[in-house]
Amino acid sequence: MQQVGILELYDVHCAYPGEPSGADVLRGISLTVERGESVAVMGPSGSGKSTLFSCTAGLLPARSGSIFVDGLDITTATEKQLTALRRDRLGFIFQDFNLVSALTAEQNVGLPARFSGRPRSREQNLEALTVVGLRDKAGARPDQLSGGQRQRVAIARALVSQPAVVFADEPTGSLDAASGTQVLAQLRGLIEQGTAMLIVTHDPNVATRADRVVLLFDGEIVEELAAHDAASIAARLAELEAAVS
Repeated sequence: MQQVGILELYDVHCAYPGEPSGADVLRGISLTVERGESVAVMGPSGSGKSTLFSCTAGLLPARSGSIFVDGLDITTATEKQLTALRRDRLGFIFQDFNLVSALTAEQNVGLPARFSGRPRSREQNLEALTVVGLRDKAGARPDQLSGGQRQRVAIARALVSQPAVVFADEPTGSLDAASGTQVLAQLRGLIEQGTAMLIVTHDPNVATRADRVVLLFDGEIVEELAAHDAASIAARLAELEAAVS
C-alpha cells in the first residue's frame, strides 16, 4: 500500500479491552494527516474522541483495520517497534501536563529520553525550552510555574525528539484564555516546521487553529470541515449533542 500521509487510518475498528465483538467504540474510521498539517477531532461526549486518540497513538490496540504512523503499521508492529516509534518519532501533550513535581523544567523535558535509555544532552533540553520561551525557567520546578508555563514545558518535552507526529489531548483545557493562546501559538510553530498534529479538543476556539476539523458521532466520522470558524463549529457540535439526547 502506497503511503500518502504521515498518519493514516484505514477502516479502523477499536474497542476497549475485554469488550465483546460488536461493541466497537470506533467503527470504520479512515483518516489521513499530512506532514505539517493539524487535524482537530471533536464530537459529543462518548463519540469516541479519546479512543481515537489512544488507538491512533498505539496506546490501545485496534480490533481491525490498519494504522500507519510515519510508515509503520502499528496494528502489526512488535512492541519493540512501537517503543522505538514512540521514543523517536512521536510526541504527546496532555491536559494535565504529566510533569514530575520533584524535577526541574529541564529535567522534565529530558525525562522520556532518559527512561528510553537514550538520554538527550542538557543543551538539547535547554534548546527545546528556548523554543517555547522558557530557557530562563530551566531550573524551576512545576509548582514554581504558571499553568501556561507548565504546558509549554510539556510542549518542549514533546518537541525535544523532533517528532514526526504530535498527539495533543485537550492541550489548553486547564489554561486561562491568555495562556491558551500562547500554547496554541507554540503548537502552530511546531506544525509550520513540518510536524503533523492530531488534537482532541472540545473547544471550538482551539479547533479554529487546526487545518481541518473532524467531527465524530457514535464512533464514526460524520463530517470534515476545511474552512471553519468558532461559531459554526459550536453550532454543528450543538446539533450533534442534541442528536445524542
